[in-house]
Amino acid sequence: MPQFIPFEPIAGVVMVRLQSFADERGRFLETFRKSWFPQRSWEIVQTNRSDSAAGVLRGLHYHHRQVDYWYLARGRVRVGLADLRAGSLSHLATATIDLSEAEPAGLYIPSGVAHGFAALTDATLIYVVDNYYDGQDELGVRWDDPALGVDWGVSDPILSARDAGNPLLRDIPPEKLPRQPG
Repeated sequence: MPQFIPFEPIAGVVMVRLQSFADERGRFLETFRKSWFPQRSWEIVQTNRSDSAAGVLRGLHYHHRQVDYWYLARGRVRVGLADLRAGSLSHLATATIDLSEAEPAGLYIPSGVAHGFAALTDATLIYVVDNYYDGQDELGVRWDDPALGVDWGVSDPILSARDAGNPLLRDIPPEKLPRQPG
């Protein structure tokens, strides 16, 4: 049975330590079950794969209407998280966590929590989401925003033009920022 660890700095984020079964043939592990997660009504509608070279940083991205669940299939990454949900108990809290294929884990990221990762080695990230891609709900904040202070452990990452152009938090109109549901 996997071990579920609420990620204390940010409400709603859950780390799942996966159970691996290995023998002379290789390794097997169950990476995801819908029943594992607090949002029981979510439906997985899309699975994505992201391959990144060492030194690439992707993020910070956030959504109003999408939950992510990440599984690192290859390599090592540092995940950066920032709670942008107004009304959340952990509003504006930030945190990092290192994922490695050597220690299989999944990461549940609720909507409204900005997320990204820095590839510390060549890496393959598999992630499932509960909504189809929607460019109107694909938002971002600068990876190096001093107001958030995410410690990526990298100083000169390789960025996409989109990520390099993400605004600072202070420049995002309030209506574009997420709110805590309920």
